[in-house]
Amino acid sequence: MGIQNDVMSRIKSNKELYILILIGALYSLSTALSNTFVNVYLWKQNEALMDLGIYNLAVVILQGLAFLFAGGLAKKVDRIIILRIGVCFLASFYLVVLLFSSNSRLYLVLIGSLLGLGYGFYWLAYNLLTFEITEPETRDSFNGLQGISGSLGGMIGPFFAGYVISSLTGNTGYLIIFGLSLALFVVAVVCSFFLKRRAADGRYQLRDVMEERKQNRDWKRITYANYSQGLREGVFVFIISVFVFVETGSEMALGTFTLISSGISFLAYFLVSRYVKVKHRKISMFIGAILLYMAIAFLVYHVSYIKLLLYACLIALAYPLLFVPYMSLTYDVIGTAREAALYRVEYIVIRELYLNAGRATSILVFMALILLTPEQTGIKILLLGAGAGHVFVYLFMRKVTVRNID
Repeated sequence: MGIQNDVMSRIKSNKELYILILIGALYSLSTALSNTFVNVYLWKQNEALMDLGIYNLAVVILQGLAFLFAGGLAKKVDRIIILRIGVCFLASFYLVVLLFSSNSRLYLVLIGSLLGLGYGFYWLAYNLLTFEITEPETRDSFNGLQGISGSLGGMIGPFFAGYVISSLTGNTGYLIIFGLSLALFVVAVVCSFFLKRRAADGRYQLRDVMEERKQNRDWKRITYANYSQGLREGVFVFIISVFVFVETGSEMALGTFTLISSGISFLAYFLVSRYVKVKHRKISMFIGAILLYMAIAFLVYHVSYIKLLLYACLIALAYPLLFVPYMSLTYDVIGTAREAALYRVEYIVIRELYLNAGRATSILVFMALILLTPEQTGIKILLLGAGAGHVFVYLFMRKVTVRNID
């Protein structure tokens, strides 16, 4: 109990942690307002799942390229600038969606590319700041607080957006929500001015850090775990919202679905951050991974709105159990890796490249199955296959041992 109080006091004394959590919360609220509905907005134009594949593939490919470029830039300029560049790209995404409305595939690639660039710059900077501002003793609590703030955004944003969109005719509601997201990203940029400048120096040595996988088995396991994580996220990140809308025909129902999921997730993140200690990390990850795969049963046989709600409740409980210890363990491995202080940018970039490679693989398989098999059959095959991604995350992470941490 004394150790826990000491950890919490260290978090409270570090104002930058709260600023970083606030920026993360603004990001979560903005994306919760809009991203839940962007795929539905695009799908409604011509009801083509292949178009969603093209859009989301553009997102993950450009996100990977953005990580590569932003990583090199982070060795030369303050990572706060990288964060602002990411937020500006994200704001540009919503601006383009507000100004143009088209069902052409060129438009899908354009907005997907802008979103991917925004994600890449934003998450590189955010992950670096998380690594630098937190310590091994405070990471579980920080990740729990970050999860709580994200869940609050997930509760408020989609429900409010669903109400607005359902209450107005045509695309008016969508345009209002996208405009609010744009405004929140502007506020996030303002908040970034309260973070200390953190410049990195040295050469950009991606090859050296990639080669480190041959010497450091824990680092190799982290990269494989991130690829496996991406396999599930690639398709699940957009197909579930489309399932809910197709089943109900209502944006309000989608907002309610997300409200329920985020409410349970909020409570789960709070409990995990409070009670799951370092010694419990792997059993927590095991339970979370198994529950996440079990939840797929609600998606493959006679899908209904009730089953989708049950799916939402189960994954809301499972994600915190897996991700709070998983992310903490990831940062601990990077923190104890060779030349971690010098190569922290490269470690983050390579981790994200594996994550996005998994996402791209998942989406490409999705597109191939849509072309080669009956649509419903192809989706079921992919859900059962890619849905096992988090089980493999656990299988890779269970053997990780971190000096002085685990």
